[in-house]
Amino acid sequence: MDGAAGTALLLAAAAMVGLRGGGMLLAGTLRPDHPFIRWAAAVSQAVLAAFVVLAVIAPAGGLAGVPLPARLAALGTGLLVHTRSGGRLLPSLGAGLAALLLARAVL
Repeated sequence: MDGAAGTALLLAAAAMVGLRGGGMLLAGTLRPDHPFIRWAAAVSQAVLAAFVVLAVIAPAGGLAGVPLPARLAALGTGLLVHTRSGGRLLPSLGAGLAALLLARAVL
């Protein structure tokens, strides 16, 4: 990962940790449907989504050698399993990784 992407990743991670930490501090006083809590969750999800898109469209490092169709197949598989598994993360990640390895072997 180059310097700019590493810095952006660290800043995004710090922002997410800060937002989640602030949310935890306020959790005892604010309801889960409070606008501030919903905003913090939305920002965290948006940052994570931006890095997923960046990793798929313009990857760095070892992932840069994987063809775009293989990365897209892995993303699609992970999203499909995510919706079918009730939003469980571990099966989604496993299925996406398995699809990536299979697509890379085939392509």
